Amino acid sequence: QVQLVESGGGSVQAGGSLTLSCAASGDTFSNYAAGWFRQAPGKDRIFVAATTRTGAVTFYGDSVRGRFTISRDNKVYLQMNALKPEDTGTYFCAARSSSNDNSDWYPAGYDYWGQGTQVTVSS
Repeated sequence: QVQLVESGGGSVQAGGSLTLSCAASGDTFSNYAAGWFRQAPGKDRIFVAATTRTGAVTFYGDSVRGRFTISRDNKVYLQMNALKPEDTGTYFCAARSSSNDNSDWYPAGYDYWGQGTQVTVSS
């Protein structure tokens, strides 16, 4: 079982950048595919980006494609550029085990979650 801890959130003005990090303990992070989700107050948790166990394949939600980049080494990162107020929310890192057959575009596709880190983008 893996435990995840996010860091790097904060407050920025529109157009700014932030980099989120996700560290794992309890198991080797490379045993899992990984993703990032965002949740605004009162809203569903929505898909932002994901990557395979090796990092060779990445994919993104429509609203962030071209602005955000997911990458990994022994951690998983989310580089966020050209931030917009609508990017505001709590960002969650998630790990997906190979036995999970649910779609990785949805929260059910992930087995382990961090506690989240807040990102606030002001206009």
